[in-house]
Amino acid sequence: MNSKSKKSFFFLLFLVSILLAINYSFFDSHLNNLLKDYEFKDVERVIDGDTLIADGKKIRLLGINAPEKGENYYEESKNFLEDMVLNKTIVLEYGSRKHDKYGRVLAYVFLDNVNINSLLVKKGLANPYYPLGKDLYYTEVYFAWIKCLESNQNLCQRSIAECSKCIKLYSVNLKEQEIVFYNQCQTDCNITGWIVRDEGRNKFIFPEYVLKKNSELVLKVGNFSNSLDNKNIFYWNRNSRVWSKSDSVFLRDSAGNLVLWKKL
Repeated sequence: MNSKSKKSFFFLLFLVSILLAINYSFFDSHLNNLLKDYEFKDVERVIDGDTLIADGKKIRLLGINAPEKGENYYEESKNFLEDMVLNKTIVLEYGSRKHDKYGRVLAYVFLDNVNINSLLVKKGLANPYYPLGKDLYYTEVYFAWIKCLESNQNLCQRSIAECSKCIKLYSVNLKEQEIVFYNQCQTDCNITGWIVRDEGRNKFIFPEYVLKKNSELVLKVGNFSNSLDNKNIFYWNRNSRVWSKSDSVFLRDSAGNLVLWKKL
């Protein structure tokens, strides 16, 4: 390459760099759109707040978990999704994994450029759920959950139970599958019927129990013996792990209202 050609090449490179710098967001946006894996589908039926049927295929909404039948806000979640997408053409955007172990399609649902998955979370009709780890909309969905907590609605509605401000999450041990709660108040707390949940379907309901003032209780996950006499240890007998790095701990009172939430 002669001197003149080199100058022309570097001048051209300089111009392209300037253009990219000026229009970075434009190019970045269009590049992301080109790389996205998506399809248009017509919604035929809504099963619940996180599952629908579109073009004959069962679609499980990515990044969220909505209440099951019989749980608080099941009807509200299902009805909201129906009102949004039933008999409409939606855009399905896929993540790194397109199907779950049940054969359902995993996708984010968009309508008029609105992320319906994160909207359900923002409305308190679903909670974040990321067993497969982070993806493109991970931050958006958790931000929606924070906004939900600020609005104090539906699944984010704060408990008004007398001891709701007393019970704190003291520690979480993922290796030992153990969580510790602490009663920081100067009064005993009856937590009978209170519920511990992960982001998915796993839940533990406390039997009749009073947590003494300035005392802690331990909840252990796994196949444990309940023969120990320590009344401050509870055993969540399961064949599999519950907690992971991508999970959250939810503690709800006996009415289902939120006492605390902690991202692990």
